[in-house]
Amino acid sequence: MPARALSTDTLGAWLFKASGAAPSTREHVRAGFAHAQTWCVRPTYRTDLVAAGQPVLLWVSGSEPGLPAGIHAHGRTTGPARDGVVPLVLGPLEAPLLRSELVGHPDLAALEVLRMPAGSNPSYVTPEQLAVLAGMREELGTLG
Repeated sequence: MPARALSTDTLGAWLFKASGAAPSTREHVRAGFAHAQTWCVRPTYRTDLVAAGQPVLLWVSGSEPGLPAGIHAHGRTTGPARDGVVPLVLGPLEAPLLRSELVGHPDLAALEVLRMPAGSNPSYVTPEQLAVLAGMREELGTLG
């Protein structure tokens, strides 16, 4: 079997993606993610690794006015993925961590969402990448 990019040892946080153009994303942002209790993902070997209590980041993609691409929320999984749905709790970042802040950062060059923006959902960040992100937004330090 070929080596896989992700294991529970190499997971720092899940990175779920949302389209900034989707009305549901705009509503979640407006409501401070208060009603986000699940997130749809593509079932793969990665979703088999989801367990309660794992850190989560939410990436909003696109270039919608007022909703730039980047990390807009953080939280934790509340159980395993089932049928392409992950239970979770999310809260907004005080200030989104924008793609423009991440691109070109020497310690984030390998960040999957930057290397392959149309890649897997869920994506992930490594423990080392999560530490760098926490250095950029203090509130992310509670995830690791």
